[in-house]
Amino acid sequence: MKRKPTLLEAALPIIVMLLLLAIGYGVYGLRPEPLLILSAIFAGFIAMRLGVGWEDMLEGIQEKLNMAMPAILVLISIGILIGTWMMAGTIPMMIYYGLELINPRFIVLIAFVVSAIIAIVTGTSWGAAGTVGVALMGISTGLGASLPATAGAVVAGAYFGDKLSPLSDTTNLAPIAAGSQLYEHIKHMLYTTVPAAVVAMIVYLIVGFNLSSDTVTTPEVMTNMLVTLDEMFKWNILLLLPVVMVLYGSIRQKPTLPTIIYSSLLAGVIGIFYQGFSFVDVFASTVTGFDVAMVKSMDPGAIPVEVTDLVTQGGMQSMTSVILIAFSAFAFAGIITKAGALEVIMDALLKVVKRTGDLILSTVVSCITMALVTGNSYLSIIVPGELFKDTYKDKNLHAKNLSRTLEDSGTVIVPLIPWSSAGVYMAGVLGVSTLSYAPWAILCYVGFIFAIILGYTGIGIEKIDAEKTEKLQSTASDRA
Repeated sequence: MKRKPTLLEAALPIIVMLLLLAIGYGVYGLRPEPLLILSAIFAGFIAMRLGVGWEDMLEGIQEKLNMAMPAILVLISIGILIGTWMMAGTIPMMIYYGLELINPRFIVLIAFVVSAIIAIVTGTSWGAAGTVGVALMGISTGLGASLPATAGAVVAGAYFGDKLSPLSDTTNLAPIAAGSQLYEHIKHMLYTTVPAAVVAMIVYLIVGFNLSSDTVTTPEVMTNMLVTLDEMFKWNILLLLPVVMVLYGSIRQKPTLPTIIYSSLLAGVIGIFYQGFSFVDVFASTVTGFDVAMVKSMDPGAIPVEVTDLVTQGGMQSMTSVILIAFSAFAFAGIITKAGALEVIMDALLKVVKRTGDLILSTVVSCITMALVTGNSYLSIIVPGELFKDTYKDKNLHAKNLSRTLEDSGTVIVPLIPWSSAGVYMAGVLGVSTLSYAPWAILCYVGFIFAIILGYTGIGIEKIDAEKTEKLQSTASDRA
């Protein structure tokens, strides 16, 4: 007979998981996948103690995987996109002209702004980081700027744009989970997101102005990189067509997956008929990524290691680790969800809520906890959204206060977690570890600080007006 878990039983799986990840991954550098599986096994024992059968646990895991499958397919397609964009010369051309035009003192700020613009237009933080983010990291390498700072700025900018884009999956998901409307949700996020962005840009400017001239790459190294790229690829404005296709698909609100595939096909055609690569090379680039050995006119051993590391990227295989972590995390999340552990933990949190600020703080803590536990932005939005929705209504608070807080503390926190799929993806694509770039992804953690401040000051907190409250109460009494 299934029973409700006690607070200790609900918290134990999460505590064990956090300890395993903190000690195993953080201290000993063990792979996170088996640690998450061990956590799922422990959660399974607790679930069995509560009367949850294996079929129910498997159903919970399947539900989480079904919810994540569209994102996983997009993730695989981005691997294809990066590989073909490299072969077409699209990303190398952006790196080439970026090295010539961008002042190293402004590279970190530019990384934030450009990533933000692309993410707003495309609606995907992963796509922005995997395309222009890769190019910006290459430019940063050539200029000798701080790679962790540039990567952090790319992540922060990408998630700034992701939050404010009506095409973003999480931006659409948050108002659905909270019960608000999409565009009122986006407008309400400006209260926290814009101040966080301003703080981030000020820091990036200060970093640039304090950049020592000794840290900037010598002109010889930069020139060598430019010459090598110029020998490897032919430049033409047509190389930007795959980028234009993605932007067009996003503006026209076309489905993300087909748009990415079509852009990859176009890039493959450019790679064959303009850059001179073979069909075999194009197909290989979609699976294993682009490799300098594919450039038949040059000796791979003669290509500078900086350029080799820069362009050897992409392919579906590059996304394998992200997918494995996602599957492992969903196994744990599915089991504790079926066991009812999250509801018990949330109920305990709500008992200490007295003021609006307390409620906002509780939401922030819940979202961050979900992000740490599951490493998934969808779960860190959906679960707290469902649990807090009625409480916000009872406190006479508009639903868009909840949807905003869900994004401030759910969506943008996930890429700062090393074992999350977003953290692994960003680290893999940008070539900088999650813990190294996290301090520089300023917007990702300043946003929820502003959310808490607004909660306690009342600034930017919208109440449900009296007329609407009476209607809600009247409707509730009629139903009763």
